[in-house]
Amino acid sequence: MEIVRTIKIKNEQETEKFGLKLAKDLKAGDVLALIGDLGTGKTALTSYIAQGLGISQRVNSPTFTIVKEYHDGRLPLYHFDVYRIIDPEEMFNIGADEYFFGGGVCVIEWADLVEEVLPENTKYIYIEYGKKEGERIYKCTF
Repeated sequence: MEIVRTIKIKNEQETEKFGLKLAKDLKAGDVLALIGDLGTGKTALTSYIAQGLGISQRVNSPTFTIVKEYHDGRLPLYHFDVYRIIDPEEMFNIGADEYFFGGGVCVIEWADLVEEVLPENTKYIYIEYGKKEGERIYKCTF
């Protein structure tokens, strides 16, 4: 994946600002892959994207259900946490194709585990720890 831009996020407020702005630009059929170590803020970013889409429900990680659906925003949000998936083909067993090519936005945490089954036009954000406390580096392919 070619990194198009790198963004330094200094704190939670900047994570919120980035997520809200990103949500405004998302359209039906967008697939957003979040890749980063445990604790880098994938779920926090997803919750701000949901907020930016107008979703009022609290967003938390769907670790045990793999996918959670939110329908009360500008677009439906399909939030995946694929950490527990062993074989990427399992994505098809849960109907991932219908989510990917449906009328909503898919956000996939731990997307590197299922990268081979993601749509070609997937947008990637690689999240890394920054040098300072609370700082993150987002490397985006869009």
